[in-house]
Amino acid sequence: MPENNPNESNETSAENRPQPTDTPVNEVEFAEVPMEDVARGDHAETMDPIADLKQQLADAEKRVLMAHADMENYRKRARRDMQDQVRYASLPLMSELLESVDNLARALESYQQEANGDALAEGVKMVADQISRTLENHGCKKIEAVGEAFDPNLHQAMQTQPSDDYPANTVMMDLRSGFQLYERVIRPSQVFVSTGSTDSTSDNG
Repeated sequence: MPENNPNESNETSAENRPQPTDTPVNEVEFAEVPMEDVARGDHAETMDPIADLKQQLADAEKRVLMAHADMENYRKRARRDMQDQVRYASLPLMSELLESVDNLARALESYQQEANGDALAEGVKMVADQISRTLENHGCKKIEAVGEAFDPNLHQAMQTQPSDDYPANTVMMDLRSGFQLYERVIRPSQVFVSTGSTDSTSDNG
């Protein structure tokens, strides 16, 4: 049985060992990999942040322009609707008054066919009553004057004269009827105002 030579075994092991290189450790070159690519696991190029900001700014400007356009269209529609409301506010009143105009035309036509003053007077009175009802339906009512105390907010005094039938400062005659729309006077009544009885006037003189 051959004997093992310890020196020969040591020499063989030394030959099989990796030999150290002559290059210093600090001179070994390593490829630089961006941290973003390391995290992603690839080496794709990163997006340009300036280009991204420019795109965001362009999108924001587009949204602002669209918002301005929508607001301008809304204002135009609101203005047009308001103009239409003002222009056609009297449409219901006009529609009802046209019926009165038709009745008045019928009364005149009837009078031309048969000259009857009573029929014409009746037809005209009917039209006048219908117009009064139409005005009242739309909040326009006649101002009561005769027999009422003179009110400068409702009445316009055209003349004063004594009267035995009406006390002083009372409306005795309505020359032209006044009207008010709800609470607003649109035309005051033109009236004669009593200064009291002739006896009291003589006594005061």
